[in-house]
Amino acid sequence: MEKAIEIRSLSVAYSRRPALEDVTLSVPKGAMVGIVGPNGGGKSTLVKAMLGLVPRLRGEVEVLGRPVDRRARRLVGYVPQREDVDWNFPVSAFDVVMMGRVPSMKLLRRPAHRDKELAWEALRTVGMEKFADTRIGEFSGGQQQRIFLARALAQEAEVLLLDEPVSGVDAPSQHEIFDLLRELQRTGKTVIVTTHDLSCVAERFDLALLLNRRIVAFGRPEEVFTPELLNETYQSHLMILKVGDRTVAIEDGRQGG
Repeated sequence: MEKAIEIRSLSVAYSRRPALEDVTLSVPKGAMVGIVGPNGGGKSTLVKAMLGLVPRLRGEVEVLGRPVDRRARRLVGYVPQREDVDWNFPVSAFDVVMMGRVPSMKLLRRPAHRDKELAWEALRTVGMEKFADTRIGEFSGGQQQRIFLARALAQEAEVLLLDEPVSGVDAPSQHEIFDLLRELQRTGKTVIVTTHDLSCVAERFDLALLLNRRIVAFGRPEEVFTPELLNETYQSHLMILKVGDRTVAIEDGRQGG
């Protein structure tokens, strides 16, 4: 099976503090993967490592069979956490989506007709074409995430990486975003999402990655969402409750869950 992401023996540290330790992972092309774990467990660092945005102590990362470099990054669309974006910057939705075309444009070249058509197609895909001229700061959280997802689509990315895409987003918008991601997966995209919502991963995702600086488990949600593995992942930051014949996992809100 063709791999979208291949990681071998990856370790990352910030100021000598380990962020990821000896991570080895193969993500099949076309999968929808949810990365879960406690705050500070390395979820965002792993996503950034897939983009080559963090220095590695050791290890290798490949995207669609290529080492992570400028060409490989064109194949990966990234939706950052909302708090990492300056929403007061005076750009329209269309401007943001057009940024996805920049890696494919020659230096100082004006956008071609095809670039603009791809931007419009991406806006239509996420249902935001009517708001192309609206400034990005005027949108709701869910709409902002749709715009950044459109930017990734305009880039013609084959792998979509989303870091906490539903954080601070109301429940109806969360469902819409995950429905949209499932539709994109059906077109052949590989979708990788970090999230605190274990129930959503259990219900909607093909694969779940349990991460706490190292990989605790990786597999189908029904196989890895066990009390033992969840406790190993979250340690004291997760409560495992029995409700009738169901096991319910609740992340400690003090830890950002």
